[in-house]
Amino acid sequence: MKQQQQKQKLFLIATFIFFLSSPTFTDGAGILSRIFDRTITASDNNHLSSGNSSSKYLTRDALWFNQTLDHFSPYDHRQFRQRYYEFLDHFRAPDGPIFLKICGESECGGISNDYLAVLAKKFEAAVVSPEHRYYGKSSPFKSLTTENLRFLSSKQALFDLAVFRDYYQKSLNARFNRTAADNPWFVFGASYSGALSAWFRLKFPHLTCGSLASSAVVLAVYNFTEFDQQIGESAGPECKSVLQEITHLVEERLASNANELKSLFGALELKIDGDFMYFLADAAAIAFQYGNPDKLCTPLIEAKKAGEDLVNAYAIYVKEYYVKSFGANVETYNQQHLKNTAVNDDSADRLWWFQVCTEVAYFQVAPSNDSIRSSKVDTRYHLDLCKNVFGEGIYPDVDATNLYYGGTDIAGSKIVFSNGSQDPWRHASKQTSSPEMPSYIISCHNCGHGTDLRGCPQSPLVIEGDASNCSSPDAVHKVRQQIIEHIDLWLSQCRSSGRSSM
Repeated sequence: MKQQQQKQKLFLIATFIFFLSSPTFTDGAGILSRIFDRTITASDNNHLSSGNSSSKYLTRDALWFNQTLDHFSPYDHRQFRQRYYEFLDHFRAPDGPIFLKICGESECGGISNDYLAVLAKKFEAAVVSPEHRYYGKSSPFKSLTTENLRFLSSKQALFDLAVFRDYYQKSLNARFNRTAADNPWFVFGASYSGALSAWFRLKFPHLTCGSLASSAVVLAVYNFTEFDQQIGESAGPECKSVLQEITHLVEERLASNANELKSLFGALELKIDGDFMYFLADAAAIAFQYGNPDKLCTPLIEAKKAGEDLVNAYAIYVKEYYVKSFGANVETYNQQHLKNTAVNDDSADRLWWFQVCTEVAYFQVAPSNDSIRSSKVDTRYHLDLCKNVFGEGIYPDVDATNLYYGGTDIAGSKIVFSNGSQDPWRHASKQTSSPEMPSYIISCHNCGHGTDLRGCPQSPLVIEGDASNCSSPDAVHKVRQQIIEHIDLWLSQCRSSGRSSM
C-alpha cells in the first residue's frame, strides 16, 4: 500500500461517505452446515435482549481503513473501506503483543467477549479484528453480481490481513511516537476464520509469531460424507435411529403432500425439495455442532417412547429451537433468496455460498449407507444450486484449493489446532499433531465447534468462553493450558529474536 494511503486518518467519516458514492463501489467492470458460523451471530444477537448486551462484546466501536480491492493485479488500484475494531483495555503499551482475531463469513459487529478476552488479559495484549471483505459493512460493491464477486476468495482475504497488519502496526507506532517498531503478533480464528488463521501463518510466517486454528476447516472437501457420519456418532445409537426414522417419514409425506409437510415446519417458501431437506438436516446437525445435543435428542427419544408422531415432534424442535431460539432463518435455504444481489443484512448467505461454490465445497451429501440426512441432498443438488444461483461455469475447484494450502498436510509451523469431539466439521480440520503444529481434540458430550474459545454451549455466546457447562470442564481446561503454553513460547521466541515472528 502506498505511503500516502497508509497515513490517512481513521475517523474521516466524510471520506467514507464520499467513497461509497465513488465508481469503485459501482457494479465493477462495465464458505456449515449450510449456515456454518453465520447463524452464530444471529443466535448471539437473539440473546442480547436477555442480558447485558455490552458484556457480549469487548467493543462495538467501528474503525475504518482503505483496503486494496485486487491484491493480484498491478494495474487495478481500486480500494474499498474495510471495517475493523480494536480493544486496548489490557494492552501493555507500547510493546505488548497484538492479537489479531479474524472475522469470518458473517457481519462482524464487534469483538465478542469469549475466551480470547481471558487470553488478552493474561498476555497484556491488544485485540484487533478486521471484517472479512464483502461481508457486513465491508462490501466493495453496491451489487453482489457473480461478476462483482470475483474478488471474494480466501487468497484475497489473506492479503487483506497482511495489509491490515502492516497498516495497524504503522498506525500504532505513530500513536506512540515510535519508528519502525514491530510488536509481536498472534493470529486467532475459529471455523472458516480458523482456516484463515492457519493459512495466514503458512503464507505470511514473517508477520505473526503463531496462530490458533480453532475448528479450522483447512481441508476443502468435495463430497463431505464424514459430516453426516459424525452426526450419527455424536447422536448415539438411540437418537440416531430416531433421526433416521424421521427422515424416512418426512420423505414419505413429501411425496404425498409436500405443501402440508412444509407448512408444518414453517417452510412453505422452500419450493425445491432439496432445499427443504437440507433445512431439516441442518436443524439436527446444529445441535451437535454447537453443544446442545440434549435440546434435540431428549424430546425426540421421549416422543418415540410415547408413540407420538415423530414428524410433529421434530417440527416442534425445528420451529421452537432451531428457528426461534437459535436464530436460523428459513429464507437462508431458499435458492431464490440466494440469487438476490442486493447488499443487505442477509448478504452473507449468498456470499458464503459463492465461496463454497468456487473454493471449498464442503458438500454435505448423504452417505450411501446408514445416512441420517435425505438422499435428496446429494452432489447433484449442490452443483445445481451453484449453477442456479451463480450461473454457468461456477463450481468448486477443491483440488486447486488443497494444492495451494496443503489441506490437512499443511506444511506450516507454530500453528495450534483444536477441535471439539462432537463437531462434524472436525473431519475437515487437522486432527493429528506434528512437532511444529500440535493438534488437540477436546472430548466431552457437548464439546462442539470452537469449544476452546467459546466454552459450552458454543451458541449462544458464553461470556469469556466459560467451560463450567461443558460435561467435562477439565477436558477444556487441559487443552486451554496447552494453548497458553504454545502462545507463551512462541511469543517469547519472537521477543528473543527481536522480530514479530520467526
